[in-house]
Amino acid sequence: MRLWSIHPKYLDSKGLVASWREALLAKKVLEGKTKGYIHHPQLVRFKTCRCPVDEINAYLEQILTESLVRGYNFDGTKIIHVKHPDVQIIPVTDGQADYEFRLLQKKLKERSPDKYTENNKTTTVELNGLFHALPGQVAEWEKVKPV
Repeated sequence: MRLWSIHPKYLDSKGLVASWREALLAKKVLEGKTKGYIHHPQLVRFKTCRCPVDEINAYLEQILTESLVRGYNFDGTKIIHVKHPDVQIIPVTDGQADYEFRLLQKKLKERSPDKYTENNKTTTVELNGLFHALPGQVAEWEKVKPV
C-alpha cells in the first residue's frame, strides 16, 4: 500500500489507478471494515488525526479530482465528500516528499518513460492538498527502499 504525500499529478495512469484502489482499501481499514492492513505504516499519519475517515476521504477526493482532469471515470460515490472545515491538514516533511518523488521517478523510469521525463522538469515538488510541508527527514513510519 502506498499513500503518496506528493500531488497525484506526478503519477502515471497505472500509479493513479493504484493510488485510488489502495486509498479505498485504506478507507476500509480506517472504517474498521477489514481485518487486513490494520497495522500498515502508511496509515499512521491518518490514525493520529481527529477523524481519520474524514482525512482519507479528503485524500481520495484529491485523487478523484486528478482523475477527472485526465478524463478518467473513477467512481466518486465510493467516497464521502467532506465539506466541513474539520478536515485536518496533515504535516509531511520535505524529506518524506523528496523520498517519495525519487521513489516514484525510479518506478516511472522503466514503467512510464514519458511521465518520468515530464516529472524531471519539476523544480519544486507539490504535495497532495491534504498535506503541508515541514522541514525534516524521511518519516519514521516509512519503509525506506534504495532510490
